[in-house]
Amino acid sequence: MSSSPSLEILVRDAEGFVVWNGPPFSSSNGQPAPKNERVSCSSTKFSLDGSKFMAVKSDGTISIYDSASLSEVRSFAVANVTATEISPCGTYLQTFQKATTPQEKNVSLWNTDTGDLAHSLYQKSITKTTWPSIRFSPDESSACRLATNEVQFFDSKDFSKGITSRIRVPGVAAFELSKTPASHVAVFVLEVKGSPGSVQIFGCGKDAESQPSARRSFFRCSSVQFSWNHGSTGLLVVVQSDVDKTNKSYYGETKLHYLTVDGTHEGLVPLRKEGPVHDVQWSFSGSEFAVVYGFMPACVTIFDKKCKPLMELGEGPYNTLRWNPKGRILCVAGFGNLPGDMTFWDVVSKKQLGSNKAEWSVVSEWSPDGRYFLTASTAPRRQIDNGIKIFNYDGKRYFKKMFERLYQVEWKPESPERFDEISELLKSVESLKLEGGKSQGQGSAQKKPVVSIPTVKKPAAYQPPHAKHAAAIQAELLGVNPAGEMSKNALRNKKKRENKKAAGAAASGSNNA
Repeated sequence: MSSSPSLEILVRDAEGFVVWNGPPFSSSNGQPAPKNERVSCSSTKFSLDGSKFMAVKSDGTISIYDSASLSEVRSFAVANVTATEISPCGTYLQTFQKATTPQEKNVSLWNTDTGDLAHSLYQKSITKTTWPSIRFSPDESSACRLATNEVQFFDSKDFSKGITSRIRVPGVAAFELSKTPASHVAVFVLEVKGSPGSVQIFGCGKDAESQPSARRSFFRCSSVQFSWNHGSTGLLVVVQSDVDKTNKSYYGETKLHYLTVDGTHEGLVPLRKEGPVHDVQWSFSGSEFAVVYGFMPACVTIFDKKCKPLMELGEGPYNTLRWNPKGRILCVAGFGNLPGDMTFWDVVSKKQLGSNKAEWSVVSEWSPDGRYFLTASTAPRRQIDNGIKIFNYDGKRYFKKMFERLYQVEWKPESPERFDEISELLKSVESLKLEGGKSQGQGSAQKKPVVSIPTVKKPAAYQPPHAKHAAAIQAELLGVNPAGEMSKNALRNKKKRENKKAAGAAASGSNNA
């Protein structure tokens, strides 16, 4: 496809960030070429659509860059900022400052095009579940935030209208907007005074229903992880309990639940092995999901939208799943405290494409075109052996570069629809393999070089010193050396005995005649 964009990689080390040209590397030495001068910063992040990215400078300035030209389009000087976030389409920059009084609005939403303050509010503190404070759908068509006992919605184009609608949910502790379309929101309610915890799905918009369209209740639940599919029809929920009553796991107990927005399915995903749920990922089509689960060696299973198993990928030291953006290839890996084994599967043809290893990986991500898989060992998780590795879709290593200190590496986001289908590449590779096999078959009549394989001598069994001494005495008495071979005298005497015996047998035979 001639209009396919080029791949780019953002790399941040101790000196700052730089953007590389992505593979295939056109340089003569096979190395990536930088597209900009290195910029000193403490953190960077792309918008979800890849149109812009932000960089927090060492002096506290927050700069917004245009991803195409890599030029700075806006900068914000906000004092005492402790957290920043760029919206999915790069329209807004969200900042959090430590507040001294409740009257001080310490969460600010800035328009990145105009530099104006679009909205502000007060938030006492932030956690992983409460930041960013204002959440956007991937297309920025919907915006909402979590408040006490309710989820509040805004007009994402005009925040001056204030809260446009709200969903009242007593005890709500976390929420997650569905992906495009942003038609639903999932909420988690903690277990209180004997009442079970629950996950509920509500419709979004002004006419938001007061009753959930789907609901799942459970006891012994301390936290949840939401995973919406593409298309916003199904929700996977990993329910975490701090204590495992069976005492089989120190890290508590996890269960995987599946809910559909229309309420037709609410229940556990049928996993065939006991143990934790290490990872669960929807394919980009939203029609199937993969789960790696169970005590090591973990199992890997692919399910359809009705929770029916489609494919078993066996067992191994795995805890990570990564679908490529085209949804056809799945990388099953074991990172973190596992050895780094990776296997690459073609889910459509149900065959393994290849395997490799990427030890100490902290980051793992497919390129937007689905042809390259990047892994990286980064600080501060790992203080040594920092580096980047890039693999082809079949697991063969394409590139490697080590760093003294590497903090961040990520692909520039692009829409997968802008690239060719991976199936075309798979067909071309398969045809090359077949042609290679035919050429080898045609030349099979030619004489092939014989490779001699050296024989390895089997090590002898251990003998203590006294046994060796006894063997030497026995060899001296019987005329046999310690290795079991007879001496020259013993061989001569043996030959005489055999000749004498043969002569006697011949004489007896003539007398009988």
